Amino acid sequence: MNTPTPIPVRSPLPSALSGTTAVLIGGSSGIGLAAGVLLRSVGARVVLIGRDPDRLGAAVARVRSASPAEDPAEDPDDAVLGVTGDGGDERTLAEAFDRAGHVDHVLLTAGGLSGAGPLTGLSADDIRTTFNSRLWPAFAAARAAATRLPAGGSLTFSSGILVVRPAPGMTAPLSVGGAVETLTKALAVELAPARLRVNTVRFGRIDTPLLRSLPGLDSDEAIAAAGSTAPLGRFGTAEEAAASALFLMANNYVTGQVITVDGGETLT
Repeated sequence: MNTPTPIPVRSPLPSALSGTTAVLIGGSSGIGLAAGVLLRSVGARVVLIGRDPDRLGAAVARVRSASPAEDPAEDPDDAVLGVTGDGGDERTLAEAFDRAGHVDHVLLTAGGLSGAGPLTGLSADDIRTTFNSRLWPAFAAARAAATRLPAGGSLTFSSGILVVRPAPGMTAPLSVGGAVETLTKALAVELAPARLRVNTVRFGRIDTPLLRSLPGLDSDEAIAAAGSTAPLGRFGTAEEAAASALFLMANNYVTGQVITVDGGETLT
């Protein structure tokens, strides 16, 4: 009986991500885009997946602008790639992996606010759509990662603090968030023999375009006022949120964990 090779030992600092390749599903905006900028700044190759071609093109340009000192051996067009499509479509994921050639890490931050509303006011189709748009992409990403990532590779999902602090009218989306957190632990066990790691970041309120799409939060003043009641006096930035994903990519001894980045909101 063969004993699997131990997971590789390497520096757990984000700088160790230089030269690795990360696929960011939902990387054209918000936390995903911020993660792309941070990854590129430490010398990682980045593949962004997004539905909107124009927004994706702008995101690719933004991430390329974060490149470290120019390496004459590196092709700038290859260092940051954009793949247009639905991150829950396995064909889109296959295209992203194929274009990358080699992938070390996958981050899934895609998602919206679908399915909000009283349970009795939602149709069966509303609920199915919420599950298909939020939970299936996690399974699709896991299926791709399981066959493509090398030992030491990682898959990182996202959820939100309302999973542990439920609010009325959020039953459907919170059920999906809870399912993703359970999926994280199940996959961490299943994929451990291949030395692949799976984690989730449970985010609090982060200042992103998604948050600003909510009623009454469409200006800097409104964001500052709403954030003033948080324990640290403001909402988190997309960069602060994204940094947690880089930690999980870099640290080869973290798996099956749900870490919370919420400025202490779940303590109040």
